[in-house]
Amino acid sequence: MSTTPPVLAAELAQAWADIQRYHPELPDLAAPESLIGESSSACGHELSFERLLHEAVHGIAAARGVRDTSRAGRYHNRRFLAIAEELGLDHPEEPHPSSGFSLVTLNPEAKRRYRPTIERLQRALKAHSAATAADTSRTFRGPAARHGSSGGGVRVKAVCDCGRNVRVVPSVLAQAPIVCGGCGKPFRIPEPVGAAAS
Repeated sequence: MSTTPPVLAAELAQAWADIQRYHPELPDLAAPESLIGESSSACGHELSFERLLHEAVHGIAAARGVRDTSRAGRYHNRRFLAIAEELGLDHPEEPHPSSGFSLVTLNPEAKRRYRPTIERLQRALKAHSAATAADTSRTFRGPAARHGSSGGGVRVKAVCDCGRNVRVVPSVLAQAPIVCGGCGKPFRIPEPVGAAAS
């Protein structure tokens, strides 16, 4: 049985809903697909429940109107840290010089609370990795993959027919479609103005 991106996206959405049960002010996750295949250098780790909880901290900060980062979103400040603690994330005593308090980890209580969710998401991630680990020698994944970086390349705006947009690394979008939760159509990178005329 293979796990395709829509299946993994559904698992991510379910895990997000599990977090919302404990934190109702957390906004809905608009495009869980945008997390697939992309790691966050500010977060410091690949997609996991811990990463999802980290993103939930940002969601709650946005809902509260709290500015939780600076330096173009890289430095996670003490306001981020306060919300992270509410969600069950521990942190180092001192901030990292460039990313602040971004490297948070699940505390024991959060691990117990979310154990079924964590296990379900780990199974989906493992199946997704196995399904997408087929021969990639003939596919292009962009400069991030070639240079062994985290995949945090330059993001561009991708749009869907209903007018919504997301910022995405083009190589991530090339791996599989990212489908809009509003209209059900895939996001696409629009052609530059004038490119269609030539």
